[in-house]
Amino acid sequence: MKQQFFLVLVAALCHWSANAAPVAYESACKYCHESGVGHSPKLHNPDDWAPRLVKGMDQLLQSVKQGRNAMPPGGLCPQCSDEELLEAIRFMAGHGPQYQ
Repeated sequence: MKQQFFLVLVAALCHWSANAAPVAYESACKYCHESGVGHSPKLHNPDDWAPRLVKGMDQLLQSVKQGRNAMPPGGLCPQCSDEELLEAIRFMAGHGPQYQ
C-alpha cells in the first residue's frame, strides 16, 4: 500500500512540475515576454531564444536570478525556486518535448 501511495505522489508531483511553467509564465513572465518589452525574448520565438540558449541553462538561470537589463532580480517571481525558474525558461524558449 505504501508503494502505491508513493507512486501516486510521484506522479502528482511530476504532473505539477510540467504544469508549473505555464502558470509561472502567465503570472510573472507574460508581461514582458509576450510583447518583447525591453528586448526580452518573446515566447516560443526561436530567433530570440537561440543566442541565449547557446550560453547554457546555468547562465540563463543566473541572469533571471540577478536580473538583466529591464528584468528585476528573480523576474517577477521572487518566490520561484531555481527549478521553477528553469522550467519557465524552458517553457518560454519552447525547449523540451512537453513544450513543443
